[in-house]
Amino acid sequence: MSKLHTSEITLRVGLDENRVPEQLTWSAQDGGVDNEEAKAMLLSVWDSKNKESLKIDLWTKDMPVDEMKIFFHQTLVSLSDTFMKATQDEKMTATMKDFCDYFAEKMDLKEK
Repeated sequence: MSKLHTSEITLRVGLDENRVPEQLTWSAQDGGVDNEEAKAMLLSVWDSKNKESLKIDLWTKDMPVDEMKIFFHQTLVSLSDTFMKATQDEKMTATMKDFCDYFAEKMDLKEK
């Protein structure tokens, strides 16, 4: 039997006295990331037993709204790419990309 390799990703959340995130850091040794600061994070996991997504959405209280809009747009684009890799559904991926373009336009994120 071969030896099982494991990899660990660590998230650390610094909270203020009201339990509002002030600092987010993450580490992933296999990826060469050590205690890197972040201003926001979205984490989704699939609970196969209950057939549902579980999520953690956190952002620091000093995360600027304009950066949050960019973060969401980039996340939506990334989800479209991941959906294509996972399903090979070109038609729905194109629809998702169209929405990403619409989102960017409405949020005034695209250069004119």
